[in-house]
Amino acid sequence: MPVAIITGSSRGLGRALAESLLADGWTVHGFARSPQSLVHPHFQAHAVDVGTEASVQAAVATVLAAGRIDLLINNAGAASMNALLLTPAATAEALMRVNYLGTLHCLQAVGKAMVRQRAGLVVNLTTVAVPLSLAGEAAYVASKAAVEALTKVAATELQSYGIRVNAVGLGPVDTDLTRAVGADKLHTLNQRIGRPQGTTLAEAVVFIAQEWSAPSNTTGSIRYLGQLN
Repeated sequence: MPVAIITGSSRGLGRALAESLLADGWTVHGFARSPQSLVHPHFQAHAVDVGTEASVQAAVATVLAAGRIDLLINNAGAASMNALLLTPAATAEALMRVNYLGTLHCLQAVGKAMVRQRAGLVVNLTTVAVPLSLAGEAAYVASKAAVEALTKVAATELQSYGIRVNAVGLGPVDTDLTRAVGADKLHTLNQRIGRPQGTTLAEAVVFIAQEWSAPSNTTGSIRYLGQLN
C-alpha cells in the first residue's frame, strides 16, 4: 500500500486530496496545525506546524518509523490581499514562512528519505496568480514564485535519485477560504483564466491527481489549471 503525506489536510483541498487517495487504496498521513476530523483506518493525523523545521522533522520521523514515503503533497498555504505599498512586513514574513519555508522544510525532510529509497514524487501547490502577476497580492505571489523556483531546482538536484518534483497551480477553488473573498473579484479572475464557472474541489483534485495517476517521467514541470494569456 503506497504512503502519502499531505500538508494542510484539516479541511478544504487538503482534506479532499486525502479522501481521494484513501479511496484509491493509499495510506495517508495528514499534517496540519488545526484538529483533523477525518476518520479512516488508513489515515493518521499529525499536529504539525510546517513553518517550524523541528515540527516537520519530528512528524516525518514518525511516519518513516512505519515504513516508506511515496508521495508528498505540499498543500498547506496562506494568502493575503494587500496593495504592494501597504503590505505589512509581518504579513509578507508570515506568507513566506508558511508557503515557502513550509514547502522547503517538508521537501528537505521527506526528500532525504526518498533519496534513500531511490524513488518518490513531490507535488507542490502554487497559484495562477504567479504567471498573471496578480495586482494586490504581491507578497502572496512572491511566496508562491519562490515555491516554483524551488520546484525546478529540486527537480534538477533529485532527478538522478529517481525522485520527481512538480508543481500545480490553481485559480480560486470553491472552499471556505475563497468564499470570504468578494464575488466580483473571484468572477473577474475566473473569467481571466477561462473558467467562468470557477473550480470545484472535485475538479481541483482530479487535476492534481494527474501527477500520480498517469504514468510519467516528467519532473520540474509547473501545470496551471486554466487558460493563461
